[in-house]
Amino acid sequence: MFFNDIGKNLIYLGLILIVLGLVVHFGGKFFPFGRLPGDFHWENANFSVHFPLVTCIVISIVLTILVNLFWR
Repeated sequence: MFFNDIGKNLIYLGLILIVLGLVVHFGGKFFPFGRLPGDFHWENANFSVHFPLVTCIVISIVLTILVNLFWR
């Protein structure tokens, strides 16, 4: 019984990772993640810093909604 649950969870995790990989790979064309208004980018002569604040907030909200839908 216990190993059946682990197997199903691994399959679900694999499917989720495949979908996330496809979104990350092809999503840059459709979703401007990392380039939303509110994402900070500073450049200097020696270094540059990029902090995607709004992108992090959007991803957090979407993941919170998905987790609440599937685990409640």
